Amino acid sequence: MAWAGLKRHRKRMLATAALVLLAVAHAAGLWSLAALHRLDEALYDRRLQLTMPQTLDERIVIIDIDERSLARVGQWPWSRARVAALVRELTERQQVAALALDAVFAEPDRSSGLQNLERLAREDLQHDPAFADWLARAAPQLDYDGVLARALQQGPVALGYYLSSDRDARRSGTLPRPLAEVDAPPPGMLHWDGYGSNIAPLTAAAPRAGFFNSVADPDGKVRAVPLVAAFEGRLYESLSLAALRLGLDNPPLRLERVAGQAAGGLAAVTLGSGAQALRVPVDARGAALVPFRGPGGPRGGSFRYIAALDVLEGRLPAGELKGRYTLLGFTAPGLMDLRPTPVGEVYPGVEVHANLLSGMLDGRIAVRPDYAAGYEVALLLALGLVLILGLPLLPVAASLGLGLALLAGILALDFSLYLGAGLAMPLATALVLTLTALAVNMALGYFVESRAKRELAQQFATYVPPELVRQMLRNPERYGMQARAEELTVMFCDLRGFTSLSETMEPLALQALLNDVLSRLTHVIRAHQGTIDKYMGDCVMAFWGAPVAQPDHARLAVDAAVAMTATMRQFNAERAARGEPALAVGIGLNTGVMSVGNMGSDLRRAYTVVGDAVNLASRLESLSRVYQVDIVASQASVDHAAAGQHLWQELDRVRVKGKHQATTIHTVRAAPGQASAALQAELALWQAALPLWRAGSFEEFRTKVNELQQANANFFLYRLYAARVASQLQTPPGPGWDGTTDFDAK
Repeated sequence: MAWAGLKRHRKRMLATAALVLLAVAHAAGLWSLAALHRLDEALYDRRLQLTMPQTLDERIVIIDIDERSLARVGQWPWSRARVAALVRELTERQQVAALALDAVFAEPDRSSGLQNLERLAREDLQHDPAFADWLARAAPQLDYDGVLARALQQGPVALGYYLSSDRDARRSGTLPRPLAEVDAPPPGMLHWDGYGSNIAPLTAAAPRAGFFNSVADPDGKVRAVPLVAAFEGRLYESLSLAALRLGLDNPPLRLERVAGQAAGGLAAVTLGSGAQALRVPVDARGAALVPFRGPGGPRGGSFRYIAALDVLEGRLPAGELKGRYTLLGFTAPGLMDLRPTPVGEVYPGVEVHANLLSGMLDGRIAVRPDYAAGYEVALLLALGLVLILGLPLLPVAASLGLGLALLAGILALDFSLYLGAGLAMPLATALVLTLTALAVNMALGYFVESRAKRELAQQFATYVPPELVRQMLRNPERYGMQARAEELTVMFCDLRGFTSLSETMEPLALQALLNDVLSRLTHVIRAHQGTIDKYMGDCVMAFWGAPVAQPDHARLAVDAAVAMTATMRQFNAERAARGEPALAVGIGLNTGVMSVGNMGSDLRRAYTVVGDAVNLASRLESLSRVYQVDIVASQASVDHAAAGQHLWQELDRVRVKGKHQATTIHTVRAAPGQASAALQAELALWQAALPLWRAGSFEEFRTKVNELQQANANFFLYRLYAARVASQLQTPPGPGWDGTTDFDAK
């Protein structure tokens, strides 16, 4: 049966397997579907949004060059003296842990006019020693670049710059010193061939400097920021990493390779050593996923924003920002430092670095590990096995339940890995595979199974009661027309007296009578879940136990036989009221192993039962005329129907034509619970008489038969045995007598 189910659903299984192979090929990189990559990015964004803390991180403060500050101080760039005042306020009076400047000072500041004064001193005013002396004393204060450089030297400040890659490999300014801790960049890291950095005096003065590049995905959104990057074979740190190291008192930096391989790709950046070491996971490029805390901007609620104007004007109490990480950046739209991110289409670039800094402090950086592709392939194979073996073999409702359960399981696994282990694993392919396989199986199942159900209903509708057909349609693959051996109960029911009656009736009247009787009997058979085999003139053949398995098939058949005799009594009452003669039925029942299935010729087939057990039932139906009872059942049927608790009377032990083995036959005398005391006494007397008959004690048997005739003179069985015993008394039987009656006729 299992193999038949697999064979029946092979198209759906092959279609599902094809989907699994395509999904695995995509995950393994053998082919790439851009839509799945975009969906993975969208799912990552949604996962990130659902898990954002959306709370204020008081450790980090953003000094905002906003529109109000620009309106009061003037358009950017401000003079370096103004920036120096801002730096001194934050590092000296506020005592911040670190200050990161998300800006580049790429050209010297000429706003003080010092260059013009120096030219005048050289050219036109050489005769004025007083002016030259004044200029010498004022020059340090008018050298705004020098003023800013001195301010940078006094505090924990990290300058920002950017790396670039273009055709011209343009370079401006002076790069800071590379990371001394690393000799050569690991393979797979981001390499750049250009930069835009600060002028040399500022670069030399700043304790640290870091690039503020981000990595935009194909959809333009910033999801990751490089922590380290390579330029001309040397390694440089990002602005957020530089600020973190300043705040942590410059711990040593170490690059962790994949799986401990000396020449492997980058896996993490570690600051410090021992139990206090801070490990930041990165991908092979050296980029870390940004753990956004919430919506961006001054009203986003993730970080405190302080206008640069308020800092410059000294509106903050001294030491209010002590020990905090501060980042100087821009939210003014005109300065173009707004970027699309997963949590906002217009997001301040400085807050991207603030989020990364916050995540590093918390150890809250997720990563897509180097084994993500292998994990995805393994997940798809395991998922595919369940889909291939599960969806095609289940009914529609169960398939839908399995699909939803798999989707829930995939999502639960993904969230547990993300929240518990910080692993941002690919998700889209597994979800799309499950949904697509479910849709394909539902569609194919609808057409294929609908056709199978229609065929099944057409095949069995004329044989099987509607309620059984409906039961079969729930699992059509379990039923078929192929022949098989089953233990069933078969019935033959014949109309007695119909042949002689038909000789006196018009054909149409005869047809109407036959149709009426057979319809009534058929309704009774169907009501007791029997399968109509065929009609043979005035005989109907039925069986129980197939195509739908029925453990109580014998009891159902006996109940049907009893109900059919009751139906005929009602039918005869109707005929008597019209002055029409009565009709009787003779029913033969047998239980045994027989072949059931679609049988016949190439031109005509029928769902039927054949075998020795079927032939015996036909012989028993013929014996109903001999014993003049409505029902004749074999011992096997009586035994299998014992749960029905009918009151049986043993009729005889017979050997029918074609059978060498004797069969004990019975008839039903009363329905369960309806036997009178007189009937019970009568049957007890009969049970006592039968052993006398079979033992050859004919005189004693005749005495008991006479008593039975006096008790129930209308029951033909006793008259039959009275005649038999009289014959045996006249001609005693020879040796070997056991009371079995042989019938040579069919």
